[in-house]
Amino acid sequence: MNHWMAWEGGVDLIAKTSAELAMPNVIVHVARMVHTPVGSAPSGMIFWQPDSTSAPLVFGFVSSDATVGAYFAKHIFAGTPFEGAPAILGSVVIEISADMATARVEIPGFVFESHLSDFAETVMIQREPLPTAPFYQQGLEAAAGHACLKVQGTKVELVIPPVGMTGGPCAVVAACGLYAR
Repeated sequence: MNHWMAWEGGVDLIAKTSAELAMPNVIVHVARMVHTPVGSAPSGMIFWQPDSTSAPLVFGFVSSDATVGAYFAKHIFAGTPFEGAPAILGSVVIEISADMATARVEIPGFVFESHLSDFAETVMIQREPLPTAPFYQQGLEAAAGHACLKVQGTKVELVIPPVGMTGGPCAVVAACGLYAR
């Protein structure tokens, strides 16, 4: 293993704004603290493409530390469409309790607020690399039965696919985890 990242306090949402869409057009995949070989910071991935016929309005790795944010594309997501994603300086604030998990991501020009609840039992996961997630995954996850998203304070209607790009649930709170390749 040459490249890795570990985190605690993950709040992950992958969704579509319409059942007719072939691919998700929403990703808010962030953690309270992400550790990498180049440093640690609240960080994650963000993707927002409200109009599937146009370019995404937001696409990149958000972090409060530019060096940490730049690490993900070339080292963790190499060989995927996210390999060329830019680092975006911003803030990630996570709140997790037994009943809910929220993430607030602020980047220049946008505020994303995700809210997850109705959790299943927390399980330990071990996933092999996939074409969309070319790294080993290990961690603790609890799938959410309910997910909401606000962009710029406006609620966005969501369709939650059964399986996301990482091979697991699309709405999940991840107490801790590791990606390694």
